[in-house]
Amino acid sequence: MIMAERAVPPRVVAAECVASQSGFKKSCVPEVGRLLRLAAAAKPHGVIAESGTGSGVGTAWLHSGLGAGARLVTAERDEELARRAAGVFADDDRVSVLTGDWRLLEQHAPFDVFFCDGGGKREDPEGVVELLAPGGLLILDDFTPSPHWPPRFGGEVDELRLFYLTHPALDATEVLTTPNSSAVVAARRRWPSRCEPFLITSRACLPPQRG
Repeated sequence: MIMAERAVPPRVVAAECVASQSGFKKSCVPEVGRLLRLAAAAKPHGVIAESGTGSGVGTAWLHSGLGAGARLVTAERDEELARRAAGVFADDDRVSVLTGDWRLLEQHAPFDVFFCDGGGKREDPEGVVELLAPGGLLILDDFTPSPHWPPRFGGEVDELRLFYLTHPALDATEVLTTPNSSAVVAARRRWPSRCEPFLITSRACLPPQRG
């Protein structure tokens, strides 16, 4: 049985052309792209964000799952890349391409989906978590699969990956995207109104005091 190839959204193709013309070689792979589309589709009225637009390939995958009531905002420090990526989405006012540091995204938070592929992921991971809305999804790619716990990279504990996988405000897991790469996918917890987070307090939830 001959299996048909999976379709690639037209805007992804357009963004890949921008990458080729610009010599940009860090676009997300289709396996991650389909994960991005799924995440965006799960939040049809959400605010979707991306740190590190690049040529717009990841943006285009997010866009392919974007609901009619959703908004997509992405930030890129390279002015020329940002300008060319913006051209891919010029006909859709749901999409905003910002030129500058990833912190420009803060004014649009909290996010229902945040693909953190550029700034913030390493230099301010706590700040990244704080930009998520309750129930918001965080996607971080470009990790190397590790059979160990805690995860290791280059013979040492991967402290960055461990931070996200064990953060008390997140429910997180690691998924294999290709045989040689993985992504961390996390959801920000919705704390019960009268219960302190167990992982932070090291106590079980107790009923309110009486008397």
